[in-house]
Amino acid sequence: MSGPRPIIVGPSAGPEAPYPLQMEGKVIHGFGRGSTELGIPTANLPVDNNLTPWISHAESGVYFGWASLRLPPSHPNRPLDAATDSGEAPTEFSVYPMVMSIGYNKFYDNKARSAEAHVLHEFEADFYGVEMRLLILGFIREEKDYPSLEALIEEINLDCEVARRSLDREGWALRETGKGTLDGSWLVREEK
Repeated sequence: MSGPRPIIVGPSAGPEAPYPLQMEGKVIHGFGRGSTELGIPTANLPVDNNLTPWISHAESGVYFGWASLRLPPSHPNRPLDAATDSGEAPTEFSVYPMVMSIGYNKFYDNKARSAEAHVLHEFEADFYGVEMRLLILGFIREEKDYPSLEALIEEINLDCEVARRSLDREGWALRETGKGTLDGSWLVREEK
């Protein structure tokens, strides 16, 4: 053990190169362990080096940033009016903080690399097949193995707290939420 982890990562002014990174796609089924075994549901995106060229060089580990979801009108968590707080035109996307794992999940000894985002919001229903965009702003820690499921869950919960605290600064909060200076327009932009 290398000592206590920092509870906030990244400089106060905001993300530094190579961030922000972008990833998008339709949410796919993963291994089914996030909700059932861990109590920490994840939304999985396909790992495609052609669509997301930076991912083949990304260190395996835990990242944080913002997620946007285009929830269908029938989804119980879709806002009635998904307008942004900054007065911009309404959008079909809802924006949430997120923490994500990119890697092989050593605890489970996965053979295929995965990209799993835990959106920091309580959802009443799944959203498989929904369009999701990720604006990845920073790196929290490297991928590790754990002696027990409980140790893994404790570490993930700490990752979530680090993400929340790190994003709760003006340089990291989205301009579109009315709380920060970071440009998150890509997250809510409607494609023409």
